Amino acid sequence: MDEWLSHPAVQGGIAPFAVALVATLLLRPFNLAGLAVAIGFAATAYLLNGLAFEPLTATRRIIVAAGAATLIGVGVDALARSARATGIAIAIAFGAAAVWVFWTVLAQKAPLEAVRLALFPVLAVAVTVALTHALREDPVRAGAAGLGLGLGAGVAAILGASAVYGLHGIALGAGSGAFLLVQMLTNRRSTAGAALTLPLAVTAGLLAAGAAVLAKLAWYAIVPLALIPLAVRLPVPAKGPVWLQAILASLYALALAALAWTLAWKFGLD
Repeated sequence: MDEWLSHPAVQGGIAPFAVALVATLLLRPFNLAGLAVAIGFAATAYLLNGLAFEPLTATRRIIVAAGAATLIGVGVDALARSARATGIAIAIAFGAAAVWVFWTVLAQKAPLEAVRLALFPVLAVAVTVALTHALREDPVRAGAAGLGLGLGAGVAAILGASAVYGLHGIALGAGSGAFLLVQMLTNRRSTAGAALTLPLAVTAGLLAAGAAVLAKLAWYAIVPLALIPLAVRLPVPAKGPVWLQAILASLYALALAALAWTLAWKFGLD
């Protein structure tokens, strides 16, 4: 069993998909299915990291940030804070939190270099959160964005020589895929909310930025990933079945993810 659970395909794909699928089915009647993506990610984080948080590395800080984003997302949904100003404030707050996540690296740099290096995670997280927050009321597009952001950040991180970040990113994509699959099979929309969009955006943004700051991912490969929440807003048949809407929105997201992979791969050859 231990050998099976230590396999990368299980840790990054099968386990988060299965856990998120069960969570979606169980939480859907309570309008909390959006939590499934964060729960799936938590399964991967546990398999890769256990329950240890000392020393508080950048990877563990990303996990902490993901947990905080989940709690805040639930709170935003409970308080019905749907105004655009709320999304902007949250985006700025988590963009600033990205400095804390990578502080151990930034503190070792000269001041000007540290500021320049900090721009990657700050902008990546802030932009991704702001754009993804706008999808909280559209579970099909939100799930498609999660699929693209998770797989996009995960594969790009692997191409940038960060396998651990890659598995965490793929876990986000797997969980989002499970959330989408239930909607496609039942032809009924679930509830996404900030409980899905906030931890998804924060975690994907931090993983992509971390692969650039700590590994070899080119910063310009992050740009297509940040734009995925915009891509999934492209037209889909308004009266078409949910499965068709999900497939089209996912194709939009994966097209930008593929662009990010191409840029990451080209950079890796240079």
